[in-house]
Amino acid sequence: MHKAILFDLGKVLIHFDFRIGYDGLEKACSIRAAEIPKRLAPTGLVERFECGQVEPRPFFDEFRRILGIELEYERFCEIWSSIFTRVLLPEAMLEGLARRYRLVLLSNTNALHFSMIRQWYPHLLRHFHALVLSYEVGALKPDERIFHAAVSAAQCAPGECFYTDDIPAYVAAARVKGIDAVVFESPEQIQEAMRARGIEWERDAIRS
Repeated sequence: MHKAILFDLGKVLIHFDFRIGYDGLEKACSIRAAEIPKRLAPTGLVERFECGQVEPRPFFDEFRRILGIELEYERFCEIWSSIFTRVLLPEAMLEGLARRYRLVLLSNTNALHFSMIRQWYPHLLRHFHALVLSYEVGALKPDERIFHAAVSAAQCAPGECFYTDDIPAYVAAARVKGIDAVVFESPEQIQEAMRARGIEWERDAIRS
């Protein structure tokens, strides 16, 4: 029997598109949007930021140096966090799950992005009993340390956890830890996968 439900954040709970941020940054530097991730990749800056090894202000300073951006910090934060677009899972589903299971958010994210998530989506976050965030844990999925932290936050055995993520490699890593994990393809698909396991969230099902 499942006792905890673990959700990824990006493209599971809330959709995002990095191209929105890159398009915004293109207007502030001489580098085309498509080239920005290519310039950043060799530096490992984003990964270090998401592991909590770099604080927001130093991240901005290094980011600006790499790309030659002329931009104020506050405006950069707005553009950097503009990538989130729409909610994928209904709040009613989260609310129903939270009444029956321990609900855990498990995400590779950074301090700036999650600050925006807290500001724009508090109605979703309030249903989670625990938040396991890479920049706080100091490790990125698929590192086993972040899955260990997630199971600890779930307060049950790995096999009693259900987890979904849109990245197959992360699902595979979760399965190695003994977690029941499924690749997220769509809200309808994941709801069907959960119901097939006896995971329910509707009020009628809870009463029964």
